[in-house]
Amino acid sequence: MVRWGYTMMTEQAGPRQLVDDVVRAEQVGFDFSVTSDHYFPWLDSQGHAPYAWSVLGAAAQATSSIPLTTYVTCPTVRYHPAVVAQKAATLQLLSEGRFRLGLGSGENLNEHVIGQGWPSADVRHEMLEEAIEIIRALFGGGYVTHHGTHYDVDSAKLWDLPDQPPPIGVAVSGPQSCRLAGRLADILIATEPKPELVGDFERNGGGGKPRIGQIPVCYDPDRDAAIARAHDQFRWFGSGWKVNSELPGPASFAGATQFVRPDDVAASIPCGDDVEEFTELIRPFVDAGFTDVALVQIGGDHQRPFLDWAEKRLLPALREL
Repeated sequence: MVRWGYTMMTEQAGPRQLVDDVVRAEQVGFDFSVTSDHYFPWLDSQGHAPYAWSVLGAAAQATSSIPLTTYVTCPTVRYHPAVVAQKAATLQLLSEGRFRLGLGSGENLNEHVIGQGWPSADVRHEMLEEAIEIIRALFGGGYVTHHGTHYDVDSAKLWDLPDQPPPIGVAVSGPQSCRLAGRLADILIATEPKPELVGDFERNGGGGKPRIGQIPVCYDPDRDAAIARAHDQFRWFGSGWKVNSELPGPASFAGATQFVRPDDVAASIPCGDDVEEFTELIRPFVDAGFTDVALVQIGGDHQRPFLDWAEKRLLPALREL
């Protein structure tokens, strides 16, 4: 059976609300949660970007059973991989084994802030592979010294290690990242319901491993209001990874999506309160072979009504898929 997840989207809510909302998501029966890790929102209208790891630490204490997942952290530019390993080990201890470390090659939107430039996609994949090597070495215990192409580590050691390190997920968007994920990851992560992503992952060593997808939704009893909100805050979503990973700030995303129409957004994002429409637009992830699917309710101020509706109507319908 597919597991259904809730997204703590740091781009659209402040830290206290994010924690309150995941507590409610646990109560209504979501199977897991994922959390974005941003320095900027995609668009100014989203309006937030708290530090995801502080939010996750608070969520680990406020919840008791729902799994927590970074979706995703970039361990290559803004964060050094040795620091990511320490954060992940600590969160695994705080959550008592409920944490999954989702990693990806990142977006210029978040990584440019330290002023080190933005590498090409090929270099970013090299950096991600080396970062995963360092993180796994530190998860193994003992001192780690590493002098690689992109990183140096000098006698690092994690002094607080969980008995079971968090499984590592890797975000994919095409054949190259699928090959990397198949070799190095415990979990596939994707935001597009493409069967070829699952197939490439499995052929490169990912057979039998979990596969997490994610889709935005916009619940509102007023469908027109839902479409307007989705267009205002999420019209960037359909631009594709090659565009979304390169643009440097919210103004760039606003300019790049200025000609996206509300009808374009409504064609790919379920809007309103028609359960059948929601299930039909979510179904491609199930058909593509994803084992876990996280939903993103659009609009920071609209989480509680969505969670109440999901408990009563959406989750029961999705479990029938």
